[in-house]
Amino acid sequence: MACFLASVFLLVLQSYAAPPELVQAVVTLDTLDLSAEISANASGDLPPPGTSKRAPHSIIIGVRKGGTRALLEMLDIHPEVAVAATEVHFFDWDENYAKGFEWYCDLMPYSYPQQITVEKTPGYFTSALAPERIHAMNSSIKLLLILRDPAERVISDYTQVYFNRLENHKPVQAIENLLVRNGALNTRYKAIQRSLYDVHMRTWLRHFPLAQIHIVDGDTLIHDPLPELQKVERFLNLPPRIVSSNFYFNQTKGFYCIRSDGRERCLHESKGRPHPAVNSTVLQQLRSYLREHNRNFYRLVKRTFDWQ
Repeated sequence: MACFLASVFLLVLQSYAAPPELVQAVVTLDTLDLSAEISANASGDLPPPGTSKRAPHSIIIGVRKGGTRALLEMLDIHPEVAVAATEVHFFDWDENYAKGFEWYCDLMPYSYPQQITVEKTPGYFTSALAPERIHAMNSSIKLLLILRDPAERVISDYTQVYFNRLENHKPVQAIENLLVRNGALNTRYKAIQRSLYDVHMRTWLRHFPLAQIHIVDGDTLIHDPLPELQKVERFLNLPPRIVSSNFYFNQTKGFYCIRSDGRERCLHESKGRPHPAVNSTVLQQLRSYLREHNRNFYRLVKRTFDWQ
């Protein structure tokens, strides 16, 4: 029902603010399925008794290659958290936003009344559209943003694309060829653009107060996850349930894995891939360019980070 009421509100907003072709694409009210249980019964997928699909209470908005998957998996330890299984890209992709709010809610997990639902889509942070759209859904929603050293994030971004291209038998380039063009730093390179945290944060602060955006230190989360997760528990008003025994260091992988409900699990093998060595001069150019953006970001969020 919460999803239905929110969908009505968003439909009204779209009717006044969205172009006609977008409004026409949104599911009309007379075709909305008002009950998650009815929908589940029709498909033969019965939900656990007493559960329903609800709009998220919190969203992990980014940043790409900042540690969003690790944060989501670690939050999933908490018994009062239900996490969405996939990256939805509802608020940043027009083709998904046009499918309507009921489509979005249907991708959320079943949860009990005492649980909060958490969705994560790293692309939201760098999207020009997502802040306003999320605000229209819920102006008081709590947002989680996990960040890491922006230069290291650039290299991690490149590494992911590099391996994806290899797996798809596509040509690859050395990172220096992407970072430098005509002897100068290629500031138009998408991986660099994503690391301009101050630029993107300004957009979010136009729609949400800083108190509604909790920043997780991704570098700290990797090396000592518990303190960062305890801060998230407090931000989300969750009772403290995540403890040190929920984590163990995997010597082979080189990072912390999760232990909960009698099971042990690590992040997918695509996580934590070794970074390529980067020419020291090029790396210094990158760090020098990002330094002023970092200082601007510190002023915006009223805190500093141990970024080079």
